[in-house]
Amino acid sequence: MSEKKEVYQPNPEFAKNARVKSMDEYRALVQSSEDDYEGFWGKMALEKLSWRRPFTSVLDESKAPFYRWFDEGELNVSEQCIDRHLKHSKNKTAILFEADNGESRAITYLELYRGVNKMANLIKDKYGIQKGDRVIIYMPMIPEAAFAMLACARVGAIHSVVFGGFSAEALRDRIEDTEASLIITADGAFRKGKPYMLKPAVDKALQMGCLSVKNVCVVKRNFEPIEIVEGRDTIYNDLIDNISSECEAEAMQSEDPLFLLYTSGSTGKPKGVKHSSAGYILWAQMTMEWVFDVKDNDTFWCTADIGWITGHTYIIYGPLAMGATTLMFEGVPTYPDAGRAWSIVQKHRVNQFYTAPTAIRMLHKVGESEPAKYDLSSLKVLGTVGEPIDPPAWKWYYEVVGGSRCSIVDTYWQTETGGHVISPLPGATPIKPGCATLPLPGIDAQILDESGNRCATNQGGKLCIVKPWPSMIRGVWGDDDRFISSYFSDIIKDGKSVYFTGDGAVYDEDGYITITGRVDDVVNVSGHRLGTAEIEAAINKSDKVAEVAAVGRAHEIKGESLFAFVVLKQSRAEDEKLKINTILKQEIGAFATCDDIVFVEALPKTRSGKIMRRILKSIAKGEKITQDISTLEDSSVVQNIIDIVANN
Repeated sequence: MSEKKEVYQPNPEFAKNARVKSMDEYRALVQSSEDDYEGFWGKMALEKLSWRRPFTSVLDESKAPFYRWFDEGELNVSEQCIDRHLKHSKNKTAILFEADNGESRAITYLELYRGVNKMANLIKDKYGIQKGDRVIIYMPMIPEAAFAMLACARVGAIHSVVFGGFSAEALRDRIEDTEASLIITADGAFRKGKPYMLKPAVDKALQMGCLSVKNVCVVKRNFEPIEIVEGRDTIYNDLIDNISSECEAEAMQSEDPLFLLYTSGSTGKPKGVKHSSAGYILWAQMTMEWVFDVKDNDTFWCTADIGWITGHTYIIYGPLAMGATTLMFEGVPTYPDAGRAWSIVQKHRVNQFYTAPTAIRMLHKVGESEPAKYDLSSLKVLGTVGEPIDPPAWKWYYEVVGGSRCSIVDTYWQTETGGHVISPLPGATPIKPGCATLPLPGIDAQILDESGNRCATNQGGKLCIVKPWPSMIRGVWGDDDRFISSYFSDIIKDGKSVYFTGDGAVYDEDGYITITGRVDDVVNVSGHRLGTAEIEAAINKSDKVAEVAAVGRAHEIKGESLFAFVVLKQSRAEDEKLKINTILKQEIGAFATCDDIVFVEALPKTRSGKIMRRILKSIAKGEKITQDISTLEDSSVVQNIIDIVANN
């Protein structure tokens, strides 16, 4: 039996004015979606989106799992996010930028319109970008990054934002996979009061190949010296003032791709997750309204980076689609001190605060009493994202940061889902620490066993979504077979392949869903999903490494950390651990380094040569080995590794 969790009821004062005020209202929405699934989504699409041309059908399942939503409808996502708000809200702050040094800049919807149009004209007229072209955006957290994303949407280009922490090698891989012709980047930005650089990583990536790239547009932010390649590199700041601030938006079909975003999988090559236009922006807006209950005059702060899906949906597209004020933060939450996040909440009267459990644990550890120094009374909803949150961190967040009055929405979703799929609704759902609670209306998420049957209470199973939904992944860029094998090959329910999230989960006695973690070889480090195959492929680039197996283990702050078991070709050099992590920094990024590296004589393998990672996971966690090791080629290897780990 699972441990009975304490239940926290929604704040009744908040619930009075919430969009969904009670569990009865939640159940009515769920029932509406179950009674007429296509009718439910069609109604939402007509209510929430501004169509240039209406759609003729809601859902086409004829080529499943390549589902199509709102066929023949036409719209433009940048118009959804900007133009339609100008009539009533042109002077309202759209983006509130908080710089690393504490300076602030408020950008109104009219200013956003002009800034996006200028960049759209720049990439269209100067660089020749047209509908369907791919553009890589490798940017810091500055407003021009938002301009770039929305400018691509305006002209119909497909953007692929690459997290600024990725190395030149990782950047190169993404450029080459997209065959992008333009890179929009910055010289760098500021972190902890000091400048850091991005442009050199672009230069290095382009020296390694990337023949499709014709132009690099550089936004000067920190004004540090950079190399300029004549005929390829141009400076945004020198060009933008003389460009028109009017740009007609391209008419886009509902299923036209909006962006690609690369995510790790169980093989070494990252997957280019493809999202559509209409379905994605619809769900981005709906979840902003339902899950965060953002109102007209609210200020919403998501602390993610735009390089991840959370930044896409809940910094840029979701808040702007509904006409909210969204806060972009350049710095880190512990600089100049552990009260920085709370000082920003106080300064800008933030109403909804959305961050990762890693950040919550860190802020708790380094500044447990810091929230009490600030006026956090403006907060109404607190959110978590990226990984399951442990109950102690949850309680500190609820009691100390939220003053025991703010609902915590523990949101479950993925790059592939486009937006939240399981989450409490702050005015309706009784919440339990560390529990994702219930699927959102319109999302048919179920925990299934290997045969496709719904799991019983306290029976662990695989978390699946058994019906298509508008914001779902539309494919893996350039690899339809990988799309099917990655997401639609594990579970068959009622004779039909269903979407498998890759996560395990369990129902409690109230039907609430708790996520138990990945069931494949993906490790969640500080909210970053890292495929162990990708980590292993990088480590294997060391000429001294013969074999490697990487697994995850629990970490107090990061949630999980990487633990590598390495077999060397020769006796260990004293500095080999440092070399391995240096390779990981070069190939992927500093966030992908291993906290633990042990050198072993051999890895546990079956007679067919398969490495038994489940055994290595148990060893890394310090657990007793309960797996059957009789099928191993050499069972003595297991005890040898246990002894080595114990002595490290």
